Amino acid sequence: MPEEIEVPTEHLHEHMNEEAEEHGTVRWIARVAVSSAVLAVLAAITALLASHHSDEAILEQMKATDQWSYYQAKSIKLAVLQNDLEGRKDDGKPVLAERAKKVDQYNEDMKEIQDKGKELEESSESHMQHHVWLARGVTAFQIAIAMGAISVLAKRQKLWLVSLALGAFGAAGLIVGLITT
Repeated sequence: MPEEIEVPTEHLHEHMNEEAEEHGTVRWIARVAVSSAVLAVLAAITALLASHHSDEAILEQMKATDQWSYYQAKSIKLAVLQNDLEGRKDDGKPVLAERAKKVDQYNEDMKEIQDKGKELEESSESHMQHHVWLARGVTAFQIAIAMGAISVLAKRQKLWLVSLALGAFGAAGLIVGLITT
């Protein structure tokens, strides 16, 4: 019959339990574990939201760039039309009313395109502001989780309190990231 292989983590788990019981820290370590798990969940949610806002900022900026390209194309068409109308006037040729009307239409179109471009740029900037705050929150959560692990390894409960404080900063980043306008 083959020899049973001992899983090293079982021995480690037993050793950790013995150490914890010897030092009366089982409850404290359990609290660190639970708080770290909560911080990890909040970090994951915050990271997902940060990524969403980053993606939206990029998409909105791309749409704004498209609007400005469209505006530029209309501007070129308008310049060509105005040049043609000026040339006809200078040559004493008649200017068709519909061509003159087209100038007004281009100007109206350009105003709408400009407004849409500005709106998209503002939306992109807003998404980026959300992203920045959320990214800061993710960073604080990650550092908080690491501090929790270090507190257990170093057997220093005060480091766990630092972990919780950093978790509070992460939560603040999440909240501000959600409500930023």
